[in-house]
Amino acid sequence: MKLRRLSLLTVLVVAQLAAAYPASADTNPAGNKQPAVTQEVYEQQDTATSSNPKTKESASVPKTTDVTDTEKASVPTDAATTEVPAEEVTEVPIEEATEVPEQVTGEVTTDDQDGQPSQQTGTGKELILYFNSTKMVQDGVTYNAPQPMQVKKGVSYVPIRALVDRVGFKVTYDKKTKETVITKGSNELRFKTDSSKYTVNGVTKEMKGTSYQTNSTFMVPLTAITQALDIQYKVDNVGKRVIMNLETKPIAKFTVGPKEIFAGETTVIYTPQVENAQGAIIDERWEGREEIFESPGQYIVTYSVQDSTGAWSDPYSQTINVIMPNQPPTALFETDKSEYKMGELITYTNQSYDDQDKPEDLVYKWENNKYAFFTPGVHTITLTATDKQGLSSTYEVTVNITQETLYEEEDFNMLFIPEGEKFSFIGNVTSRKKINYDFYDEPSTLIRSNSPETVNTEGIVYRETASGDMRFMIHHVNNLNKNVKMYVIATNKNSTPVTLRQDYLGFAGPSPIATAAGKKSVLNYFESMQDDSKKASITLKPGEQKLVMTELSDVRMKQGHVISLYADMYSNLPIQFDVVMIDEKSDPLKVLNTLPILNRDGVHNRGTYPNSTRVIQYSELVGADSERLILGDNQDDPNLEGTDPMVGDITHNTGNFGVLYKITLDRVAPDTLISFNPRGGKYSGYAMMNGTIVPIYSLGQVSPGEQAVLYRTGDFEQKVEIMLTAAPGSNLPVNLLFTQMPEKNR
Repeated sequence: MKLRRLSLLTVLVVAQLAAAYPASADTNPAGNKQPAVTQEVYEQQDTATSSNPKTKESASVPKTTDVTDTEKASVPTDAATTEVPAEEVTEVPIEEATEVPEQVTGEVTTDDQDGQPSQQTGTGKELILYFNSTKMVQDGVTYNAPQPMQVKKGVSYVPIRALVDRVGFKVTYDKKTKETVITKGSNELRFKTDSSKYTVNGVTKEMKGTSYQTNSTFMVPLTAITQALDIQYKVDNVGKRVIMNLETKPIAKFTVGPKEIFAGETTVIYTPQVENAQGAIIDERWEGREEIFESPGQYIVTYSVQDSTGAWSDPYSQTINVIMPNQPPTALFETDKSEYKMGELITYTNQSYDDQDKPEDLVYKWENNKYAFFTPGVHTITLTATDKQGLSSTYEVTVNITQETLYEEEDFNMLFIPEGEKFSFIGNVTSRKKINYDFYDEPSTLIRSNSPETVNTEGIVYRETASGDMRFMIHHVNNLNKNVKMYVIATNKNSTPVTLRQDYLGFAGPSPIATAAGKKSVLNYFESMQDDSKKASITLKPGEQKLVMTELSDVRMKQGHVISLYADMYSNLPIQFDVVMIDEKSDPLKVLNTLPILNRDGVHNRGTYPNSTRVIQYSELVGADSERLILGDNQDDPNLEGTDPMVGDITHNTGNFGVLYKITLDRVAPDTLISFNPRGGKYSGYAMMNGTIVPIYSLGQVSPGEQAVLYRTGDFEQKVEIMLTAAPGSNLPVNLLFTQMPEKNR
């Protein structure tokens, strides 16, 4: 073994450095006890490793060689008079040295004998570290780290604080997570003692070695830092050194606003964003930048910056799409003729268009667009089209109505008013002959959660246990002074798993208008029957709770808003269902057992009703004379009887809300108009006629003095199937009217 001699000065310096750090119970990879790294230790290190270059040595003391950990361990206590031999440093290549494409060769330049730093080691853009040495050279100035760069099992470790000080990064200690944190711009690295993992901007990565502490100094693999922060380096195996390239340049970016930029109108706002700058930005360069672009098209804008070191960033470019300013839509329509008889059908063709929106996305407002006029003279029809930005235009057409009559108004309405539209009723509805039908009920347990309809406090509005075929009707208003959510919680109290299947579901709201929510929920319910889009199933383990019908709980309800839901479900075993209204931030599964069961309001109905699908089959001829079929009157159509499970009372389903009516009329006469007439008040909803969903007035509600057109038979007798369910928020009873239409004029 080749030995080297230590000078007295070296021994004294090493002894003083070793005494500067307290001992702790932490260990390094070799198993030696090492002090824990804390914020206080970093503050000590910050003083010990400040950026002061190595001072000029005393002329009376000979120059010494750097001391390794092995040499320090070999120093005897009587160092003042003893020359201590030390083992020669073994040459170990730095981690991944063989992967470096270019090897630096040549002899290492050391400090001059007079103690002045060599000026041949760098230009300020390089940092040179030496194998197994504390020496670091930057900008021609030599610095000493508290511990040498050490090579263990092919992995090079560096004292993290000394390195980041030289590179210009910030290092802190997170007491809460016990992590050493390195930051540079937007990059953050986190290290823990005795760990082979570290995080880079929150992403956990593997290091080639395990971090450790030695003599109060935190050591990490060099490449963990260089790779994470993209620091280029080269390895000089001959000179036993690592040369790190610290040359950096700023990164220029910018954002552009607003989102839409219109030619000749929009003032473009450019917001520069600069990273990695060394010092202040002293210059910037824009290309293609305009405050207002006068013409539509795509424009490339480029931005570069220069920092105080003189370095320019790479150019950063964005393509700005400049569009034509939004123009008002063009309202346009035509009629099939310019002159009509009284009572003659007018056909309107909407030809409106817009420069940005599709015609179907425009909002239209018609005025005086009657299907026919019954007074002679000139009549003006107006159409206003409005786009999504609120711009609009109006178009008018005039038609001339002659003195000649083609149809009287009542006959015209029966013949030509489209399905889903309405007209005023002429005559006495109650004088019409009633269709005396028979019915039977199919099994389907109706759970009607509708009271308290207006909910004033958090709680359980309905609780029931049911199995088999089930139908839910949920209709409530939030009257709490805050936002809430509603949930349906299914609980399996059986000792075996339960399968819960959802067949059909219609949900609507939240809406400030109860009838609008009720109407839309029926539409969505019927649509789910047509397309099976809401079919789903879940399995509940014994004792398990899950949210079901989650469309309900996906939305929050403001005060005064209404939700409405219809759903058909099936379970093979009994399941407890809880319908709750709670604060929007509460967890329903956690608070369920703390919620009170709310009292009914005494006005609206709630209850559980068996056999809630009512089947009406009528085989006699219908429509040859004026007739009516009554629903929801509690006479021809008796209310379902059930119970309120939360209080145990007998209850009756007034209006039969939630009941699904399946009506089959085997023989409907030719030329029969089937229309809908409410008797208990205004009504808004949908019906399914021979599989086609028809609105019970497309634009709102039907009053008792009006009828909405549902269906017309043709020139032959036919079978008609009708499916109805009462829309929440509407009024019952209702009539289905069957009227023989007049002959058409040829």
